[in-house]
Amino acid sequence: MNGNKTATYILAGVGLLILPLVAQQFGNAWVRIIDVALLYVLLALGLNIVVGYAGLLDLGYVAFYAVGAYMFGLMASPHLFDTFPAVAAAFPNGLHTPIWLVIPLGAALAGLFGVLLGAPTLRLRGDYLAIVTLGFGEIIRVFMNNLDHPVNITNGPKGLAQIDSLVLPIVNYDLGKKGSLFGMEIPSVTNYYYLFLALVIISVVICYRLELSRIGRAWMAIREDEIAAKAMGINTRNMKLLAFGMGATFGGVSGVMFATFQGFISPESFSLQESVMIVAMVVLGGIGHIPGVIVGALLLAALPEVLRYVAGPLQAMTDGRLDASILRQLLVALAMIGIMLARPRGLWPSPEHGKAAPAPASPAVAPASK
Repeated sequence: MNGNKTATYILAGVGLLILPLVAQQFGNAWVRIIDVALLYVLLALGLNIVVGYAGLLDLGYVAFYAVGAYMFGLMASPHLFDTFPAVAAAFPNGLHTPIWLVIPLGAALAGLFGVLLGAPTLRLRGDYLAIVTLGFGEIIRVFMNNLDHPVNITNGPKGLAQIDSLVLPIVNYDLGKKGSLFGMEIPSVTNYYYLFLALVIISVVICYRLELSRIGRAWMAIREDEIAAKAMGINTRNMKLLAFGMGATFGGVSGVMFATFQGFISPESFSLQESVMIVAMVVLGGIGHIPGVIVGALLLAALPEVLRYVAGPLQAMTDGRLDASILRQLLVALAMIGIMLARPRGLWPSPEHGKAAPAPASPAVAPASK
């Protein structure tokens, strides 16, 4: 049995390693779709800590995504040096932060914002918590959109461009440049695939360890019944803050990766629709179940791109009266509705979450008296 499981893991690992090399034969666009899907997996794993483990409905999760992206964008683009001469004088060669430092910085800054969001919402639950977190996400987006006057910090709606690519330490390999392996050209999108895959694997290991730890069990106790958890001696305040902070760190790291991968960021990339999509990934895959969350994230990230090939012919059938992008969103919505009707608990639900209580044993029937 263990031998079969090991063989499965080896085959899966080999498949993941050669996947971008095969996909790039059909065009770099397919590798880019896979890269974006892996970023959404990172985001969904982080939100699963907040929603799936602790049961805290967060509709402003994209704010932490934006915090990480703008942190790296300001550090790795010429905007600060062009706007503030003092910064240019202090760093004449530019701020080229190494990857081993920028990832913890993005995680720490987003985690701090997660705690700042969680502190005022400790007494809120359900719909009220969702509304407050939704407002927090919109506040961050509006700030990023308007912090270009009177002091230009974020460049407002114009966004930040010319963001540096990441350079791997020791080997000094620039992920933004083409490479070669055994005579095969390796484009930048394939380079980033392997970095994103490594981060996803590390995140999955962290999530599994958290789920099986005392902290994870405390989060699940709060999710099921907060009053009972508090009566059992669990510090619900600290556990909630830890859930917000820990989940936000994944969003911060994802934001850093998004900024260096795209080379350009703007407030439009961090709208409410993104938060709703990430929540839908967690719910569609299976709340609180890591394999289900990964499946949901991959499906919803890839589905809009795949449906481009369906929306085009449908638009042609209507003589162009339907917009292709709107039609694609309609097809995604119909697919989500169909999946949720067929699988109400998600595509791959947790075996414990929502399990029915055992039926009481039937009382023994006393023998009839003569």
